[in-house]
Amino acid sequence: MPLYLDVHKISHIGDIVNTPIKSDEDFGITHINTFFNRESDLFYYLLNAPSRAAIENFHSKFNLSCDSIMEITKMSG
Repeated sequence: MPLYLDVHKISHIGDIVNTPIKSDEDFGITHINTFFNRESDLFYYLLNAPSRAAIENFHSKFNLSCDSIMEITKMSG
């Protein structure tokens, strides 16, 4: 399954940042990890998902938007 990096500014996600991230079977999304960069005030969510559209539909369900969704490739490990 493709690997994606989903990027959000903290101001765009509000209080949901305090909600535990769960995988979502309805959209076929599996949450792998979350990263935060204080300097840029960005959250990065590492996800397995069947497609970019699945991630966009998942966010629409919660009335959220992404600043960026990138398909990425794991290099090692």
